[in-house]
Amino acid sequence: MRADRDKVMRLLKTARGQLDGLIRMVEEDRYCVDISNQILATQAILRSVNHQILQEHLDHCVREAFATPDGQQKIEEIMVILDKLTK
Repeated sequence: MRADRDKVMRLLKTARGQLDGLIRMVEEDRYCVDISNQILATQAILRSVNHQILQEHLDHCVREAFATPDGQQKIEEIMVILDKLTK
């Protein structure tokens, strides 16, 4: 992985903290809208991390693969990810 590891780890740890907070909120029977807002915030962090990782993958791994016979495989991998993102 070539993405900024420190930044990615910080964001993932933040998301983990938010998930722990969500579990507490559900256990405490907190207001549904508050729980939903917290879920959206956590999803936003995960989307951001995924975007960063995929951007670096495209900039480096995929770009380098075009100089080899592996280029088509990298395109297929990205298409699988895009299919998952659009569902």
